[in-house]
Amino acid sequence: MSPVSRVAEIVADVRERGDEALREWSLRLDGAEPARARPAGELPSAELLEVAERVRTWHAAQRPLDVRLETAPGVELERRWVPLRSVGIYVPRNLVSTLVMCAVPAQAAGVERIAVATPPAGAPLVAAAAALLGIDEVWALGGPSAIAALAYGTETVERVDKIVGPGNAFVNEAKLLVSRDVAIDLPAGPSEVVVVAGRGADEDIVRLELAAQAEHGPGSVCRIVRADGDLEAALREVDELAPEHVVLLGEAEQLADRIRNAGAVFVGVDSPVAAGDYATGGNHVLPTGGWARAVGGLGLETFLKPVTVQRLTRQGLERVRPAIEALAALEGMNAHAEAVRR
Repeated sequence: MSPVSRVAEIVADVRERGDEALREWSLRLDGAEPARARPAGELPSAELLEVAERVRTWHAAQRPLDVRLETAPGVELERRWVPLRSVGIYVPRNLVSTLVMCAVPAQAAGVERIAVATPPAGAPLVAAAAALLGIDEVWALGGPSAIAALAYGTETVERVDKIVGPGNAFVNEAKLLVSRDVAIDLPAGPSEVVVVAGRGADEDIVRLELAAQAEHGPGSVCRIVRADGDLEAALREVDELAPEHVVLLGEAEQLADRIRNAGAVFVGVDSPVAAGDYATGGNHVLPTGGWARAVGGLGLETFLKPVTVQRLTRQGLERVRPAIEALAALEGMNAHAEAVRR
């Protein structure tokens, strides 16, 4: 059975049989019963809270404005942003920094319920970090079965409205499968970095950046683009690759404002990707696999949704009725035309 077929089997089984299937897959794949995780382990609490505050400050500043506008006399539209009711966060084993990157923006947005799922082997440490942030729903669940439980719910795990967070290829395949039924952020997979080395680039910094990203595992993508005086060619190559991280060194730093397709751009020798991974306040859950061509990383808007409200007076309806009737006639929607005759 292919990995994709196995993921589909797990997701379908948990959806159909709930807790019973969740228990069987958890024991088979993780060797542990599914359960609430109990906090344990030593944390650098002061540093973690310091980072969380920077993440909170940066994401709170991203709140979009509500808009209210009269598009014609007597025709008023309003678009207001409201927080999601519930969010599920998948946290890879021991990655408390990922918990911060996902949970703190959700809190800043005003999400009521935050449920965390993380593999059993590192669950106590993640639960300890969650408790520090004021979150108490942490499930010792990993892999596709965790995604299925969050997406569809079981007898003990309540379903969520959206699932966020990075994972391995199996987790991402599960997220894509359930995205027909529950919203997801993006399939954030193996880490990627492209270092654009222009004239004057420090080769030691190039090596350090590649080594740091390679540390994420054998699936990591680590690439150098040599500008060699041709910045336009380097820019085209980066935008075609659409990587998760771009590092600009030497003369390539002047491309910072022109890169369109990247999850995050780091400019200069004193801006390592690791700073963004951990401590700047920027989010490190970013698009991979070319998704940066169309989407960005997690932000406050990930945990919000817009609701449009429309208000018409009798005079406003009279004003727009001719257009409605004309378009309804063109499209053969007679009931639409009748609906505005009052």
